[in-house]
Amino acid sequence: MRHSASADARAQFLPNSTSSFLRPGSKFHGNQQSDRQVYDVQVEIKHVDMKESFLCGYLRIQGLTEDHPSLTTYFEGEIIGSKYTFTTKHPEWGSNEKVDMQHWARFQAWRPLAKQAKRQDFTYKNFAQREHIFMRWKEYFLVPDHRVRTINGASFEGFYYICFNQVTGSISGIYFHAKSEKFQQLELKHVPDFGCQGAIEFR
Repeated sequence: MRHSASADARAQFLPNSTSSFLRPGSKFHGNQQSDRQVYDVQVEIKHVDMKESFLCGYLRIQGLTEDHPSLTTYFEGEIIGSKYTFTTKHPEWGSNEKVDMQHWARFQAWRPLAKQAKRQDFTYKNFAQREHIFMRWKEYFLVPDHRVRTINGASFEGFYYICFNQVTGSISGIYFHAKSEKFQQLELKHVPDFGCQGAIEFR
């Protein structure tokens, strides 16, 4: 967490990356667990824009299908704060307010906010300065071939509810898709890079 000199400076220079963990080039490693299986997952953040409450990156999951031992998708994240609320505003994602509240409630860090978060006009103020940042991550296409929309035995039509701990760099998530098994848990930890921040480029 960066210390800023004054409120004026903070207003002018809202950092694009909030902590040493949530920035371009950051990598996370862990697993996604369903009732039957545990899958190895790696995430790399490519771009963070706190002003727009946006980030994007790549998510790689191992062992989901026999034909494709490793699958990588491109995802975009909505950061809950002044721009996005805890209510999912994309009908095509298949969620509704009840589903949203059921999923957020599984994060302990969300529970103190539960009453206020149900209000339509609720905004999560000063979200960048808080210990926990909440997000929705939506996978959009497979990498490297973005034209592939479906794969036998795998689906990326759902999205993740995410709780990110800025202090420890850990990520907890729950995958939601109306036709998938409920409450598949994602647990990731930051992969130390010893302060290296390499140049990132999209190909």
